[in-house]
Amino acid sequence: MTDTFTSDVASVRSGDASSAPRLDALDLLEAEAIHIIREVVAEFERPVLLFSGGKDSVVVLHLAAKAFWPGRVPFPVLHVDTGHNFPEVLAFRDETVARLGIRLEVARVQDYIDDGRLHERADGTRNPLQTLPLLDAIAAGRHDAVFGGARRDEDKARAKERIISLRDEFGQWDPRNQRPELWSLYNGRHTPGQHVRAFPISNWTELDVWRYIEREDIPLPPLYFAHERDVFRRDGMWRAVGEVSEPRAGEEVERRVVRYRTVGDMSCTGAVESDALDTASVVAEVARSTLTERGATRADDRISEAAMEDRKKDGYF
Repeated sequence: MTDTFTSDVASVRSGDASSAPRLDALDLLEAEAIHIIREVVAEFERPVLLFSGGKDSVVVLHLAAKAFWPGRVPFPVLHVDTGHNFPEVLAFRDETVARLGIRLEVARVQDYIDDGRLHERADGTRNPLQTLPLLDAIAAGRHDAVFGGARRDEDKARAKERIISLRDEFGQWDPRNQRPELWSLYNGRHTPGQHVRAFPISNWTELDVWRYIEREDIPLPPLYFAHERDVFRRDGMWRAVGEVSEPRAGEEVERRVVRYRTVGDMSCTGAVESDALDTASVVAEVARSTLTERGATRADDRISEAAMEDRKKDGYF
């Protein structure tokens, strides 16, 4: 039997473009992301991946597994647990790291509240409280590179990020101090105490992510698909009923079929009404959407016009 790869190479060398293998958009995005992951692992000593169990971090972890297959992923994953996470997502997180044999590091916001280093916000949201535990965990692990699943299409602050983004000795980000990345050349130079954030899927869109999940048959937490849940309406979003997300006076609890486009802090993440029960249906739904997932479902990004950028400057993801 003729080897397919050898045949493809021969076709290219002979100039027969019609029979040469063709890469589609997802192939190119995957190749770029795997290249970035391998470059970071080759250049840095102690990388780590921020892993929440959300779809973007799941895709980055999947890409890392492909990048180093048949070996294991050569770095741990880190989760900053707000204490307000969806139980289904935490269960999925634990199942995933166990299946892949990866070490999980957890920084807990609750620990910081318990000993007085942080205090609860008046609005009950803990997402903005993640910065200090994150920076402490990076310092404790001596991590010099931190992979993240941020994408430029999510938010205008994230659109300013480079793929390799320098953080100073205090973990802070200066949008005016961005390095050029011409011809896919990434500058990871840093001094002791500094680190970089690396974003392998920076150039992907939400639709790209879902098409890739469909193609690769990547498992996700069930919250991403339509299910019945008790919710109430607040700030134009359907918020889940739970211990950290209770309706106020005048907010009526309803039973609706919803799904989540992002799965952050339960106290500030909204659901969308949906009948998308499988990945193909989600792909079709996202293709029709005119709002990014953060714009549609994240109340913490509405604190101010520059909410995300302000948090990033302080050291947030």
